[in-house]
Parts: sequence; structure tokens; C-alpha cells
Amino acid sequence: MRRTSGAQPLKRGARRKTLRHAVQIDLLANRPDAIEVLVGPMFEYWQCVPTDDTIEARRERFRRHLNRTNLPIAWIAHDRERVLGTAALRVADLPGYEYLTPWVSGVFVLPEHRRRGIGSALCRHIEACALQMGHQQLYLFTLDQRALYERLGWRCLDRGTWMGVTADVMTKNVANAPG
Repeated sequence: MRRTSGAQPLKRGARRKTLRHAVQIDLLANRPDAIEVLVGPMFEYWQCVPTDDTIEARRERFRRHLNRTNLPIAWIAHDRERVLGTAALRVADLPGYEYLTPWVSGVFVLPEHRRRGIGSALCRHIEACALQMGHQQLYLFTLDQRALYERLGWRCLDRGTWMGVTADVMTKNVANAPG
């Protein structure tokens, strides 16, 4: 299941649109207004997976991530003016793997801001925060972004299933990660 943003490849010599300001990452708890910017596009993105999810249920899950020190915690990427994306750290994320913790989850960049390193920046930020919280080993699952996570130093641990769709279960030791 490969997703694309619908963006056309750049012609030789063409330049990508740049962000107005440097990407900043902040706790969702500091910018709860971001929920309304993100909830609709995230809901639409996951419509390809058969769930009984509703937009209000997704909004409520965001609200549960408005924490600063206890999991679940969500962060948002922004350029001061615009919300660009989000990612979270949760105790558990994939049924059947509750014995592994914590999980990087909900990595999502708004379609018009993809392919600019924002998702990678969110992941690196969460890895650093998790390490500061005392978590050395992290987990995630992905339906279609294994190559991205491998470039970020994650390795495949197992193949699992989420909502009837095969997923790569991945892990990273952030205590031993370079950088």
C-alpha cells in the first residue's frame, strides 16, 4: 500500500517551495489549536484502512495526547505560522505487542509539506525526548514507510497486522544511535 501526496516530480532545475520559517517542534499541549488543523487530513489519510473511526474519535485521541511528561505525548511541527505535521510517543500502539514500550506513533505530515524532512525531524525529536525520559529502546509500526525509517536507523523486528493490513514492526536503540 503505497501512498503519494499527489505531487508531481520536480523538473530538472526546479526548486521546491520552501517554508517561510525554520521548522520548529513543540508539544501539542502548547499548541492545542493544531488539533483542528490536523484532525481532518489525518482522518482522510487513514480512510483506506477499514476502521470504525470517526473524526470526533480522532479528535478525542488527540486530546488524550495533550500531556507534557506522561505518555501519551504528542508533538507538532510548525513554522510559527502554519502547522506542518505531528507525531506521538505512546505506551502501546499495536495489538499483540503490548509487551514492547514505548511506541513512536501517528507520524503525519500534511500533504502540502511532505518530502521536506519534517517527518524525519519529528522522529529525531521524539527519539531525543524519549531518551531524556529514560527510554532507550523505541518501537513503531508502519504500513508503507519502512524505507524512511530504515534511513533513520530503525530496523525491522517483525511483521504484524493492524486492522487486517500487514505492518512492519520496527525498533531503534536510541541510546546507541549516532548523532
